[in-house]
Amino acid sequence: MKLIIQIPCYNEANTIRDTLSLLPRRIESIDQVEVLIIDDGSTDGTAEVARLAGADHIIRLPHHTGLAGAFAAGLDASLRFGADIIVNTDADNQYEAEDIPKLLQPIIAGQAEMVVGDRGVGSLPYFSPLKRRLQVAGSWVVSRASDLSIPDATSGFRAMTREVALRTLVLSDYSYTLETLIQAGNRKSKVTHVPVRTNPPSRPSRLMRGVVDYLKNSSITIVRAYAMYRPLRVFTALGVMILLAGVAIGVRFLILRLLGQGMGNVQSLILAAVLLIVGFQTILIGLVADLIAFNRKILEELLYRARKSDLDGAK
Repeated sequence: MKLIIQIPCYNEANTIRDTLSLLPRRIESIDQVEVLIIDDGSTDGTAEVARLAGADHIIRLPHHTGLAGAFAAGLDASLRFGADIIVNTDADNQYEAEDIPKLLQPIIAGQAEMVVGDRGVGSLPYFSPLKRRLQVAGSWVVSRASDLSIPDATSGFRAMTREVALRTLVLSDYSYTLETLIQAGNRKSKVTHVPVRTNPPSRPSRLMRGVVDYLKNSSITIVRAYAMYRPLRVFTALGVMILLAGVAIGVRFLILRLLGQGMGNVQSLILAAVLLIVGFQTILIGLVADLIAFNRKILEELLYRARKSDLDGAK
């Protein structure tokens, strides 16, 4: 069984050497451990430092694509290099490298296909009180959207099987953490979590540039991913809310009409009619989106088979 530990990097020349030195090279039940560096357009010589520090594989992206793009490129490369299990960790040594065997244990035991490292974000001392509350709330929302129970949805410290990696599609430009969990949950993959330790931050987060930026990008990612996999539920709920608003306004008009006070409220009748029409149209859009979602599932299956065939043929 071959494990590849992939590390997306962007200008991490100051930290990558220490991060690589702490990675385990021998793990029980794993025959081979290799390290893959994804250099996401660094300008400080990160790739060269990683090569000298003993990285087995280095891929260099032509320009800076962001964390989501680097993660996706790492999955593709790890699959090409023959990984049976892939572990993703950060270049700044945020996660305790000694916990990698703990992360792998549920997969090796056949109990899970993806394992997420739980940092205990609700009590993490390196986070501000506001950030802790946001992380807990966000993880709850993602758990509901994915039908999973993941207390730390934004954790990038995770392990997955080759099969899960083959089926993973990262479409977001912001981060892969939330989207891939919603994907895995809706595909009924076996996902679990284990407690992991963290190290004090060596630099400010490059992903969370502020509370407003974090809320905006995370909300967009969650809504987009959920609507992609559950379009009928999303549009039906929205359509029903609009219909109810229209019905409520229409009933109000009728009551006033019966009381002899409706002559000056014709605009309420017009608004009720508009809301009813929009509500029905929204539900119809949900039906069309649901049909498109079925076509997308077919395309995803074809893409999975093509990727699997290409990788099997390259062996």
